[in-house]
Amino acid sequence: MRILTGKWKGEILWQLTQGTLRFGELRRAIPGITQHMLTAQLRELERHGLVKRTLYAEVPPRVEYELTKAAFDLRPVFEAIQRWSEAHAIILHDAADAAEPHGGLARPRRRKP
Repeated sequence: MRILTGKWKGEILWQLTQGTLRFGELRRAIPGITQHMLTAQLRELERHGLVKRTLYAEVPPRVEYELTKAAFDLRPVFEAIQRWSEAHAIILHDAADAAEPHGGLARPRRRKP
């Protein structure tokens, strides 16, 4: 399970279940991820045998990422998580709002009289 944990790994793997993607396509598909973090996470996933990186000798170089067979076998798990999140979206959203009032923004301080 450790090879799947991390803020971005699940999202990267989910995006790659849709098919082979180039680095820029992956980055655009995952709002909030930095170039540095995407690079680091892809390297870890590649090192663990979940992502295959293909470099094409072109100018400029083209790099594509795809799931390995082992990672593709996780697709039913990701689909089940997606169904679960869709089925419970309202409850999860309400719970997140209750845990972080003001949308996660700091509450204004009151001045002492």
